[in-house]
This record gives sequence, C-alpha cells and structure tokens, in this order.
Amino acid sequence: NQPKINIKEKEIPEISNLSVVERYILKYNGIAMDEMRTSKIPASITLAQGILESGIGEGRLAVIGNNHFGIKCHKKWKGKRMYHDDDKKGECFRVYKSPELSYRDHSIFLSTRSRYDFLFDLKRTNYKSWAKGLKKAGYATDPKYSKKLISLIERYSLDRFDKLKSKKRNFPNEVFHIVVKGDTLY
Repeated sequence: NQPKINIKEKEIPEISNLSVVERYILKYNGIAMDEMRTSKIPASITLAQGILESGIGEGRLAVIGNNHFGIKCHKKWKGKRMYHDDDKKGECFRVYKSPELSYRDHSIFLSTRSRYDFLFDLKRTNYKSWAKGLKKAGYATDPKYSKKLISLIERYSLDRFDKLKSKKRNFPNEVFHIVVKGDTLY
C-alpha cells in the first residue's frame, strides 16, 4: 500500500517550450547531417522536406508508415506498403521500420534518379537552388513547393546545418539495429 502523493500542477516542471517544428528539427538534424555527409544533399533541404512532407512528423504517412518524405512505392519497391489519398485516391506509399530508414531512402531516392542529377552540381549551401531544382525535377506537384521549402529553411535557420560538420562515425564493420517497441537486451 503506497502512500498517496499530492502534487500541485505548479510543481510539475515544464518539459519544453519548443514548438513542434523545433522538436522535429532537434530530433532529426543529426540524421540529416549524416545523410548530407554521405549523399551530398543539404541537411537544410532534407529537414525542410521532412517537416513539410511528414506534417512535422505527425501526418498519417509518418506516424503509421515512418515515411517522412512522401515517397511513393514505384515499380521496384519490394518493401511494405500503405495506401493514402494524395494526387490520386488510394496511392501506394513506402513503409519503413523507422524514420531513420526513411531519411536513408530519401537520400538514395534523390541520388539514384537521373532527373535529380543536376542538383548534385549545385553547392550544398545553395538551398534556394536546391529547392527550386526539386520542384523543377517534379518531386512535388504543389506549385509553391520550392517557396515553402525556402520559407521553412529561412524561418528556422535550417541552413546552419549545411555549414556544420557532422561527426563521422568510426566503427569498424559497424552494424546497426534500430530499436523498436518491444525490443529487449536479450
């Protein structure tokens, strides 16, 4: 029989004054910077696309499918799928085991499709040209897509992540396991 503890609301410390967007940036900026190091895609662009495409990590595709970039299945996709109304009703979208794998696939998606090749000739600090180039290459159908990306980058100073160097991991034969709910040390 535990004694009852009476805590007044004022005694509970406020955990965070950060906005939902700032929490998203805090959570994913390291992954975006690591992806920038390996794929040469500006972290600012990756973060802005993640914020926009995932509904700040709270959209259906992100919550259910860990899909932070609205990447559709396409013909070669062999992984899990989910269906969601987008440009057309019931379109097929990729499902990932974790948001990190969504970030990785975003980098692979952009760096392996020829329609995005010209972007990699741009400086990684030139986020405006990257944003305009993504729209030009057809990443999204929204006519204001590049303006929205640029606005997010400037409002939250996301370009600061393009200038920082991420710490290179130096683990020999590194093997990663993404921890999911239900995992134990055993």
